Amino acid sequence: MSHGLLWLPLLLVFVLLTALGWLERRRQRLFREWAEGSELAKLDSCGGARLVDGLLSWCSFEAGQLKQDDFFVIKQLELVELLSLGSGEAPLTEESQGACRLRLVGGGEQKDLPFADSERARRWIDELMSRSRCEL
Repeated sequence: MSHGLLWLPLLLVFVLLTALGWLERRRQRLFREWAEGSELAKLDSCGGARLVDGLLSWCSFEAGQLKQDDFFVIKQLELVELLSLGSGEAPLTEESQGACRLRLVGGGEQKDLPFADSERARRWIDELMSRSRCEL
C-alpha cells in the first residue's frame, strides 16, 4: 500500500505535463492557421505576430483561442524603437538580452509589439523597415 502511494505524485505530474503539452500543441496549431500566408510571422511566450499585405497584427493566446490585440499599417511606419518590456521607456542596449518590445511609430500613433527574445526583435526591426520602404 505504501509503495502505491509513492507512485501517486508521479502519476499526477505525468497528467499535468500531458495537459500542458496538449495546450501548447493547440496554441501552435491555432497560430499556424492564423499565420498561414503571412510574409513574416513569430510565436513566442509574449504572443504571436504576422505581416500580411502591409498590415502587421499581433495576438495573444487566451482561454484556448487567439485574441487579436492590435495592428499597425506598415506603410505608415516612420520609426521602430527597441525598448525593454518591463521598465517604462528605457531603450534596450545592443548587449541586452531577453524580453523587450518594439515601439512602432508612424501615422500620428505609436504602438508596442512585445517580444520574448531581443535578437529576434532586432531582426524584425530590419525586416519591418525594409518592407515599409517597399510599401512607399
